[in-house]
Amino acid sequence: MTTASSVLSQFAATGVQTSFHGRHISPQIMAGLDGNNWRLKDYEARGGYEALRKILGQDGGEGMTPDQVIAEVKAGSLRGRGGAGFPTGLKWSFMPRQFPGQKYLVCNSDEGEPGTAKDRDIMQYNPHIVIEGMAIAAYAMGISVGYNYIHGEIFATYQRFEEALEEARAAGLLGNNILGSTYSFQLHAAHGFGAYICGEETALLESLEGKKGQPRFKPPFPASFGLYGKPTTINNTETFAAVPWIIRNGGPAYLECGKPNNGGTKIFTISGDVERPGNYEIPMGTPFATLLELAGGVSGGRKLKAVIPGGSSMPVLPADIMMATNMDYDSIAKAGSMLGSGAVIVMDETRCMVKSLLRLSYFYMHESCGQCTPCREGTGWLWRMVDRIEHGHGRESDLDMLNSVSDNIQGRTICALGDAAAMPVRAMIKHFRAEFEHHITHKTCLVPVDALPVTHG
Repeated sequence: MTTASSVLSQFAATGVQTSFHGRHISPQIMAGLDGNNWRLKDYEARGGYEALRKILGQDGGEGMTPDQVIAEVKAGSLRGRGGAGFPTGLKWSFMPRQFPGQKYLVCNSDEGEPGTAKDRDIMQYNPHIVIEGMAIAAYAMGISVGYNYIHGEIFATYQRFEEALEEARAAGLLGNNILGSTYSFQLHAAHGFGAYICGEETALLESLEGKKGQPRFKPPFPASFGLYGKPTTINNTETFAAVPWIIRNGGPAYLECGKPNNGGTKIFTISGDVERPGNYEIPMGTPFATLLELAGGVSGGRKLKAVIPGGSSMPVLPADIMMATNMDYDSIAKAGSMLGSGAVIVMDETRCMVKSLLRLSYFYMHESCGQCTPCREGTGWLWRMVDRIEHGHGRESDLDMLNSVSDNIQGRTICALGDAAAMPVRAMIKHFRAEFEHHITHKTCLVPVDALPVTHG
């Protein structure tokens, strides 16, 4: 099994600056995590804003054209770090650069997926890397105004990001004629109010416009009709944070940090039944077994039972499948789940799958915006049936009914929240059906009572 030191050695071989900070491997985005070196002077001391100067020709070079910037991002095979994993450079190329009116750039920092805590750490400890990444992206797409929409329940992080914005403006790194060039970019922060649905990009745009946060029908897509009806590109916090390194070192070097079609590093939030929960930045394609080792292994030396690899909305995978899987979009998709936001939820042998699904189903019922009937009604059905099974009132027909209701939700809603509610149900029943059947037949949990942990994280 690969150790933490050997992972760092791999980065040293590629020329990536590396450091190991307790629970974190920090080769690119989360460099220098100590809580007190987030200001502009600290960021510049570790190479900050060199990429912005490079594209503007303020480093003594010739500068880069927008097409050259997009080409580097494509060459790095950077995929969106918010969940879907769409190729970032390709997404940027959709923006109509010659559009005569206003265009917008939006950062989705509304990190509400249960189990996910990476974006808040980036903004808390390294906010300027997001600002620089957004400034580079805006240059590449000919955009002059941007917004960072930040989750409302991390207000202290929002305030810190505002401080970083003020520093950047005062230093001429944002605003009109950046660094004496002809390029201008205004960047603002906005905060939400803790609604899970506003993590969906069009609901986020509605909220940013001051409306009720509900998803829009697509098409039209934001690239043609986004914020205030204007062309808009939306990327995740971690996606923007990866851009400066790509521009400084080149797309091919970033690709080499990961694997084909999965370039660079990825921050994984690992939580649940592990000894050292936290954020770990590792190369794309790293075996899950290595990530688990970095997190100290399963708590108390117990056996691994299951893992949700990409946030609570992704299908669960049993231990045997997960231990043979690598941490990248393609490998996890092949295993039957999705990388999602990179929130790895580890469950040991003491976890009851029925009780775990009950908690997940309640969350999605609670967070449904109610706009679509299948989601508004179906999520309630799912929760009530799982609740019935958990409390000893399940019926033999319930498992087929759960799958049927999930089928009638998934793919039949405006946004993906319906899928997020249905996929955990289908996967739990697929991989742990015997546990659900035991609940229904014996009215008790298959996991021995004396094996249950005192608290559920």
